[in-house]
Amino acid sequence: MAFRIGVDGGGTKTECVLVDAGGVVLARHTAPGCSPSHAGPEKARAILGEALRDLLSQGPRGPVEQTLLCMAGNPAFWRETASSLQGFGRVETAADHLPVLELATGGGPGLVLHAGTGSFVAARGPDGKVHYAGGLGWRFGDPASGYELGRRGAARALLELQGWAKRTALAEALAAHTGVPDYTTNSRILNTHAEANSKIASFAPRLVELAESGCEPARQVLLDSIGGLAAIADSVLARVFSKGSPPLPCGVSGILLTRPAVFALVAEEAAARAWPVILEPVIEPPIEGVLRLLLKPPGSPL
Repeated sequence: MAFRIGVDGGGTKTECVLVDAGGVVLARHTAPGCSPSHAGPEKARAILGEALRDLLSQGPRGPVEQTLLCMAGNPAFWRETASSLQGFGRVETAADHLPVLELATGGGPGLVLHAGTGSFVAARGPDGKVHYAGGLGWRFGDPASGYELGRRGAARALLELQGWAKRTALAEALAAHTGVPDYTTNSRILNTHAEANSKIASFAPRLVELAESGCEPARQVLLDSIGGLAAIADSVLARVFSKGSPPLPCGVSGILLTRPAVFALVAEEAAARAWPVILEPVIEPPIEGVLRLLLKPPGSPL
């Protein structure tokens, strides 16, 4: 019996699945994130290699006929990495936006708004061509991503700690998050700490909780950030899809965006911008989209 392997490699985690020819899942494995942008090229390769070996150790023995890598980071890096893998059959690479797009549209025309470690808008046009927008990385925005939400929330909280904005629960939440109460120490930690990026990104869930509980500054930060992602979606809808076309499936993906209160804000934004879409949360994890892609008939376009 020959097996297939699917991998979803992101900045936060690397998920792998082993299936038989009929699509029955035989083993799953989760490893640390392997995006070369975050882990570095050598560590990214090492994480992937170890994850693949650990996956195979959990399943039955047999030849692997195909491996599909859906990876975050430089496509050329992953193509080179794929060419060096031995014993994994025909190794193909694809961008990490394809699995969530597959989950959102089932391979047909439509789009998905995704926000996790980074954010992007992906669409499949009526001609089957896939389009990708955003995903510029944390340095340049990635609206509604974990880092960008944490950055915006922390910036507002720092102004409150500084005394230039009305003090709210946002300032108290940041002080609890960092473990220090004053503006000066918080500013130093968030600007110079070796793990500053992780510290900022991990503030995002607390920001969302505050927005859900009625903290107005937190809610405004969330709205502004969602608006940035929606603006990218505006451009995609205008360029890829014709006016007057039937409503399109539009998925909303990511652990924060699919929370009911946050999804409601995305829906409000979509309605205000008159998007011709049917909005749905994408609850399944990206690895399930990888599995769907992996089981497509040979020769089918991804």
